[in-house]
Amino acid sequence: MVQNVSDAYLTYEKAFAQRIPFDALTDASSPWPVYPARSHAPVTIGTLPGGRTLTGNVIRTRIPDQDNFPAHGGNGTISTNPAEMQTWKLQSHITYTISGREYVKSRTIVRTQ
Repeated sequence: MVQNVSDAYLTYEKAFAQRIPFDALTDASSPWPVYPARSHAPVTIGTLPGGRTLTGNVIRTRIPDQDNFPAHGGNGTISTNPAEMQTWKLQSHITYTISGREYVKSRTIVRTQ
C-alpha cells in the first residue's frame, strides 16, 4: 500500500515538473534549484487505510545539459547547439520512514526549450 501511495506522489511531482512554465523553471526562485543546490520541503505523501497520514520530504534539483550555452550551465557553442536550446534534468526525490526504516524514491524529468 505504501508503494502505491509514494508512487502516486511521484506522479504528482512528474506532472508538476512537466507543467511548470519554462521561465519559472529556470528562474532563481525555481522549485528546482541548479545542482549542487537543492530544495527540501516536508510533504504529505498520502493517507493510508485507517486514516494514518504518510509524511516525508521532497528534495528537488535540476542539472543542466552539457550542450546548454554557458549562461545556462553548459559548455555548448553555436556549433554544438545551433538551435540554442536549453535542456534540464529535473530530479525529485522523496524520503519517508516506515517502522524505523528510511526509504527513498526518485523521478527524473527532462525539459527542453
